[in-house]
Order: sequence, then C-alpha cells, then structure tokens
Amino acid sequence: MKPIKSRQQTNGQVGEVCLKIGEVSQQTGIGIETLRFYERSGLLDRPERTEGGYRLYDASVLERLRFIRQAQVLGFSLDEIRHLITERKSGNRPCASVREIVQKRLTELDERMAQMRRYRRELATTLAEWDATGDKDGMICGLIEGTSIASAQPIEQKLRGRKK
Repeated sequence: MKPIKSRQQTNGQVGEVCLKIGEVSQQTGIGIETLRFYERSGLLDRPERTEGGYRLYDASVLERLRFIRQAQVLGFSLDEIRHLITERKSGNRPCASVREIVQKRLTELDERMAQMRRYRRELATTLAEWDATGDKDGMICGLIEGTSIASAQPIEQKLRGRKK
C-alpha cells in the first residue's frame, strides 16, 4: 500500500488524515464496490461523511484493509474475518480463535488430501482396466457407462470434500 497523504478536513483545519473512497481504493488496490461491500457487511466501520455525502475514512482503514487482505491470503472467509474483527472490538484478543480456525483447516486439508489420494488410486485402477480391455461400445462412451467406481460422487464434490 502506498503512503498516506494528509488532507485538510472540511472544516479547514489540518487534523486526522481523511481519505475519500477513491483514494482508499487507489492506495490499496481494492475496488470501490468492494469497499462499499465491506462497509455494508461490517468489515469496515461506517466512515464519517461530508456535507455532500462523500465518505471520509481515517488512516486506520488502511490497516484494517491490510488485515482483511492478509487474512484472506491465509484462507479465512469474510465471515471469519468479521468475527475476528468483532472479537477485537469487544476487547478480546482473537489470536486463540485464529489458531483454532487454522488447526481446523489443517485437519480438513489432511482429510481432503487423503480423499484425493484414494480417488487418484481409483482413477488409476479404472484407467488400467480400460487399457487392458480396450474401448467398449455404448450409448455415448462404453468406458464410462461400464465403469463402477467405489464412490459414485462426482469429481468436483470429491475435490471439495462435500457431498451433495
């Protein structure tokens, strides 16, 4: 993020750094609509407004946006990020929650990886069977129609680890 440039507040006195939404967007690389969404969803505090209705953010918004971006990079959902922000605003330190979420993610990731290894073995076995038997006739493709994989869950669901 670029350095903050100070501006005079609307009352003519130099004070806390005030940034309009476009300036925040430009300095962070986050789109204006995304900033508005973050505000509506409680990730950002509602900023003060000028008489003309322009949002005026103080410099702390840049740190909040940096936190949101970093948490997203670590895989936190916006709901989880909002919960962490709320926890901190309540005077609590959310680091224990962060550790808990990351530990849960690691467990889920290990389970998905094991599931993907099983699925890979199933596909490799199926391909070997196809190689041994050759192409088969069918309505569309006899290879697929004649296959019975142990788990009949579509690949997208397997990779996400979800059942539909």
